[in-house]
Amino acid sequence: MLKAVILDFDGVILESIDIKTRAFRELFSNYPEHVDKIVKYHETHGGVSRYKKFEYFFKTILKAPVSEQMLTDLGERFSDLVLEEVKKCPYVPGARDFLEKYSEDLKLYVASGTPENELRNIVSSRNLDIFFEGVYGSPKLKSEIIELIRKEEGLKKSEVLFVGDSETDFKEATRASVQFIARIVDSSITPNSPLCVGVIEDLFGLIDYLERYI
Repeated sequence: MLKAVILDFDGVILESIDIKTRAFRELFSNYPEHVDKIVKYHETHGGVSRYKKFEYFFKTILKAPVSEQMLTDLGERFSDLVLEEVKKCPYVPGARDFLEKYSEDLKLYVASGTPENELRNIVSSRNLDIFFEGVYGSPKLKSEIIELIRKEEGLKKSEVLFVGDSETDFKEATRASVQFIARIVDSSITPNSPLCVGVIEDLFGLIDYLERYI
């Protein structure tokens, strides 16, 4: 019996992926010969903390030193670029309907790669906190968040479903050994595992899945 659904945020609840892609491009616009590669890495590593991406960019792509202060400054500039836009961007189709329909019957959580304080600010500003038992972000890994929720609630792995939209999300669900549903709007992920119990185009698809199987 399913008891808890844990949802990624960008690309699962809000259509905010493009906002963050544009922010990476602008943030590294001073490196025109590398910016396309930087953006490509971001796009293929959805769900990873922006700070981990910054470290990778400097170490592997730019091959330049980066200090903790530089990472902090980049993170603050990134937040300045995205925060207000994310607060007003559209929902993933069906997301609000799903939250309103299932928040009383299932324990709902957010597990995101967005810094936790920023994430909670966004969730609160959109009056979504009423739907969630908890909202968690980086620096914790999503597999760590899943385990934290499971242990706090006394849930079996079979009672938890994670919904994500990236290869990272799929790997983190697999690491935590919980069921996974993929929101796929392109060919960015091709989950292939018994733990992947469904593929959906939007959250109306998640509603349909739950209506059939719980």
